[in-house]
Amino acid sequence: MIMNKEKILSKHDFYYDLPEELIAQDPLEDRSSSRLLVLDKETGATQHTIFKNIKEYLKKGDCLVLNNTKVIPARLIGEKIHDNSGDKDEIVRGAKIEILLLKRKENDIWEALVKPGKKAKPGTKVSFGDGLLVGEIMEVIEDGNRLIKFYYQGIFEEILDRLGEIPLPPYITHELRDRDRYQTVYAKYEGSAAAPTAGLHFTRDLLKEIEEMGIGIVNVTLHVGLGTFRPVKVDNILEHHMHSEFYQVSKEAADTINSYKNNGGRIICVGTTSCRTIESAADDKGIVHSGSGDTSIFIYPGYQFKVMDALITNFHLPESTLMMLVSALAGREHIMSAYEEAVKERYRFFSFGDAMFIQ
Repeated sequence: MIMNKEKILSKHDFYYDLPEELIAQDPLEDRSSSRLLVLDKETGATQHTIFKNIKEYLKKGDCLVLNNTKVIPARLIGEKIHDNSGDKDEIVRGAKIEILLLKRKENDIWEALVKPGKKAKPGTKVSFGDGLLVGEIMEVIEDGNRLIKFYYQGIFEEILDRLGEIPLPPYITHELRDRDRYQTVYAKYEGSAAAPTAGLHFTRDLLKEIEEMGIGIVNVTLHVGLGTFRPVKVDNILEHHMHSEFYQVSKEAADTINSYKNNGGRIICVGTTSCRTIESAADDKGIVHSGSGDTSIFIYPGYQFKVMDALITNFHLPESTLMMLVSALAGREHIMSAYEEAVKERYRFFSFGDAMFIQ
C-alpha cells in the first residue's frame, strides 16, 4: 500500500503524451461550439458532445460557481534606464526587460516576474512607453519574483491598457486578434495574469438558458497568478510549493452556495480556480464563509472535497497541479484514461481548447 501511495505522489504519474498539433492556438468563432467530454467520476464512463449541450447534464437545483476575475494586460516590455548620477536618466535602447504583473501588493507596488532576471537587481529602473511608465525594482522575493514600484502621471489602469499586452501562455504562438476572446463574458474584477479558461465556453445566452432552468449561478473571484500554472519541478508532489493567489467570496455568494448545498443540489465549479476558491473559503463541515485573502491551496489525490460536487474544466498540461486536482476529483486512472481517449478523438487542448465535465 505504501509503495502505491508513493507512486501516486510522483509527478510522472500525471504525464501523458500530447501531439503538438492538438494544442489549440486560436479560440473558436462560437464560444459554445467547442467539444465536451463528459466523465462519470465514479465509473470512468465517458460521453462525447458539444459544449452548448451542457444543459442536458445539469438539473434544477444545481448551482454553478463562476470566477468573475478579469485578465489585465499584465505583460509589459520596457527598456533599462541608465542612472547618470544626478543628470537626466538615460534609456538604454535595446536593453529589453519583460515584466509580468502577478499581484498588486499596494497601490503602486506589484509582485512581478522579470526576464531576464540578471538585469533586474534592486534599484534597477525600467522605462515603458518612453517614460510614460517607470518601474523600479524594490527587492527580490520568493521564487525569484520581484517587487516593483511604478511611477506615472494619470491613472495606472489606463496607462497599463495602453502599454500592456494580454499575457497568453507560452504554448500559444498565434497572435490574439481580439482581446475579449481571452476574457469570460462575465469577467468583472481586474487582477488576473491568466484567464479562468473553463469559463471561455459560456455565452451570455447559454448562461441565461441555464438560469431559466432553475439552476443557481454564483460569482466568486480569484485573481489567477502563477499558482495555478507554475510547473511542478519536484518528483514528490508533496514537496511542491503553490504560489498564493488573492480570492474573495461575498456574503451573498457564500449564502447561496450553502443554501443550494443544504437543499441537496450539486455545487458545480466552472474551472479549477472557482474550485480552489470555495474549497479555501469552506470550513471542515463544508460551510462556505464570506471573506477575502490569499490562498495557496494545493489539491491532489487523497483530498476530500468539502463543497464541490462536479467540475467543468479544460484539458490541462501534463504533470501540472491542475492534472492533480482533477485526479483528486475523479481518480487518477479515470482521468488518465479520459485524456488518452481525448487525444485519440483529436480534442483540442489547453486554454483555447475543448472542455470536460466531471460529474
